[in-house]
Amino acid sequence: MSELLHLESVTVASGRPHEPGAPVNAPLNPSAVYRHSADGSNAYLRNESSDTVRAFEQTIGALEGGTAIAFASGMAAVAAVVESRVAGATIVAPHAAYSGTVSLMAEQRRLGRATVRTVDIVDTESVRATVAGADLLWLESMTNPLLGVPDLPALIEAAHAAGAFVCVDATFSTPMTLRALDLGADVVMHSATKFLSGHSDALLGVLVTRSTELSGELITRRRLAGAVPGTLECYLALRGVRTLAVRMDRAQANALELARRLEAHPRVTRVRYPGLPSDPGHDRAARTQTGFGAIVSFEVAGTADDADRVCERVGLITYATSLGGVETLIERRARYSVDASYGTPETLLRMSVGIEHVDDLWADLAQALQPVTRG
Repeated sequence: MSELLHLESVTVASGRPHEPGAPVNAPLNPSAVYRHSADGSNAYLRNESSDTVRAFEQTIGALEGGTAIAFASGMAAVAAVVESRVAGATIVAPHAAYSGTVSLMAEQRRLGRATVRTVDIVDTESVRATVAGADLLWLESMTNPLLGVPDLPALIEAAHAAGAFVCVDATFSTPMTLRALDLGADVVMHSATKFLSGHSDALLGVLVTRSTELSGELITRRRLAGAVPGTLECYLALRGVRTLAVRMDRAQANALELARRLEAHPRVTRVRYPGLPSDPGHDRAARTQTGFGAIVSFEVAGTADDADRVCERVGLITYATSLGGVETLIERRARYSVDASYGTPETLLRMSVGIEHVDDLWADLAQALQPVTRG
């Protein structure tokens, strides 16, 4: 049925019980232990899964057009892909990306488990030159936090021509704006903690693939690493997915309007948002995605201290790490050594735009920016 529905309907309809007399919602099943079956099989949550976890996986799989495997966190999902490569594998990864991924790649290199080549994934020719002989190309649909937009179709094609496996972190995009499997990616990763669950109350990751062999390998990797997600987390995330379409519509509309207003603000020196026609990634994003996401990064005039004070002065907006919830969050990313190490500007603020009224968000931003030294 899901193949005949629009994605907005899939978010609501998938993963629900359909038997006569069944509950409308997938029930919360918190048991970690199950009785032996008549055939002697031993069901155990760490080895198998639960109906609640499977309902979440069914829904995300339907949205992405593949088979979904849920993990205890986004980083557990990242690790399952990276550590499934044979010892000595060559990995091509973004030099500027999510700090957890950058740190994991660095650890693989430090321990001698992999050769890691870092590259600017926005520069297509550089990736083509670097991917020769690689086993894995790791991509982000939009780079975190600089919001660079890679040419995914060209990069995936180049990686496959070189014999490399491709994983796309599509956390910023969600399947509502990008389905990377349709572009040829071998696997898609989401930190489901973010937009998929949408309420900042569930720690979760998910991988999606169309390969039966690969999905089996990833399930084995999850079991051996003890990375099965909690049933409550999957229940909460599935409940969040039910409103993913409407949340993304509202958050993206807010993000575009705030980006436009920030671009005209005298105390803002640069706005990074692919939805702006002036953004370097606008044309690529418009070609490969059906939306521009709800993350806006912008640089304020003055110093790092000035940028920190903007975060401290907001009231409706929350000064916190993470992204993708119904509430708007803001943070200066270069305060973290990993982000600073690859050149994140000192005054860059990453803002995850929520679903509040856009005029209230703007009033909060405007008062927080008002004391900043003019550029």
